[in-house]
Amino acid sequence: MAAVSSLSNGQSAVQSGWQQLQLQQARRTADQAEAEAQSLQQQAASAQRAASRADANAQTLASAANQADSNAGRARQGVAALETVGNMKAALSNSVQHVLASQQTSQATQTAESTQSVTNSQGQVTGTVVNVTA
Repeated sequence: MAAVSSLSNGQSAVQSGWQQLQLQQARRTADQAEAEAQSLQQQAASAQRAASRADANAQTLASAANQADSNAGRARQGVAALETVGNMKAALSNSVQHVLASQQTSQATQTAESTQSVTNSQGQVTGTVVNVTA
């Protein structure tokens, strides 16, 4: 029986050693999993910070785009106003030219109507009288 007992003690020692090896392997696996989890958490935090920066940048760009659109609208209004002023100036210039031409025609007509022929006692035309009161 002593042989069985020592065999049993030997198996017990092997089992105990095996269990210790399994325990050590399980600890290493758990440590590796924990290290990987920490690494992934750091990567996730870094990605979250990058996403936050990208979101803030997108908001800044959207605000700048809105401002640029507003500036473009004001510029289009300015162009339209300048075109309107140019058209009004051309119309006014045409009106002034028309009035001046009318005045010149009127003055020429008045000048022609205000001149009278002067004749001498024998009925010969000797000159003209010009009305300068016009």
